[in-house]
Amino acid sequence: MRNNETLITAEGLEELKSELEFLKITRRKEISEKIKVALAFGDISENAEYDEAKNEQANVESRIAKLEQMIKNAKIIKAGKQKGVVTVGSKVSIKDLEFDETMEYIIVGSAEADPFKGKISNVSPLGSALLGKKIGEIIEVASPTGDMIKYEILTV
Repeated sequence: MRNNETLITAEGLEELKSELEFLKITRRKEISEKIKVALAFGDISENAEYDEAKNEQANVESRIAKLEQMIKNAKIIKAGKQKGVVTVGSKVSIKDLEFDETMEYIIVGSAEADPFKGKISNVSPLGSALLGKKIGEIIEVASPTGDMIKYEILTV
């Protein structure tokens, strides 16, 4: 993988494109209106509304640039290159052996990782530990507190 590649699923790429379109069309226009209103108040040297709108504009422009770079360098990942082996794009069911809890994750690129939606990054501690493993294998992952947690791979 090249350093500037963004590993992403086809769905994740569409989400990035939608966000980019929203920011360019809708948010830019909203912020432009905020700036116009703030300028109408007069002196901008002590105008909190103007400062806030300009900061918001800078944040949106920064996000637009980041999204454009990610989309430009996107590499679509597909699940199932190797049946039964965890790869980027795989849907994996694992069991926490200490608490007997089963979890399901999709291994994705860092650009679309969202643990709350069951998407973990291939470079996260758990994601990287899962890569290349097969059903039935036991992996150990360091928790944020430093404890080692054992997981069994149930399905891929």
